[in-house]
Amino acid sequence: MIYLKNISLIPVADLQRLADNSAVAQNLRDVFPNPYLLEDAQQFIELAGKGLMGHVFGIFEEDTFIGVGSIVPQQDVYKNNGEIGYWIGEPYWGRGFGSKAVELLTSYAFNELKLIRVFAGVFQNNTASTKVLEKSGYELEAVLKSSIVKNGVILDEYLYSLLNL
Repeated sequence: MIYLKNISLIPVADLQRLADNSAVAQNLRDVFPNPYLLEDAQQFIELAGKGLMGHVFGIFEEDTFIGVGSIVPQQDVYKNNGEIGYWIGEPYWGRGFGSKAVELLTSYAFNELKLIRVFAGVFQNNTASTKVLEKSGYELEAVLKSSIVKNGVILDEYLYSLLNL
């Protein structure tokens, strides 16, 4: 069973161990360090625990930490929107945990935060994440052409969304 738990419940060493993986970092924004040091894990948990990154959760399978998920409510005229983000540690890929985590994050966004629209941006070469979102009911809303540069490669961003109307 997959659960979202308070970010402060993530063991710092477990976060560092799973996050220090170039295959994980490849599909995330550059603010995600690579290599991912113990100090990075400590700082992340501290900042997220203070609410400075939106609503951030540890993703757990039973008592095992397997990844991180977040919802960032938007501001001003976009206040009914939230951006979700997530990553699952490589040892747990291909087991349906990403889809379940997205469903839990989306449910939290709609039911607890009362958002109307939740969206996620995906790098064009991250087909696993596009499948996760589609399986969770998200629809491709737009393709932002050549909008990303990751490790010197120019990529499109796929913008997925789900409405709660």
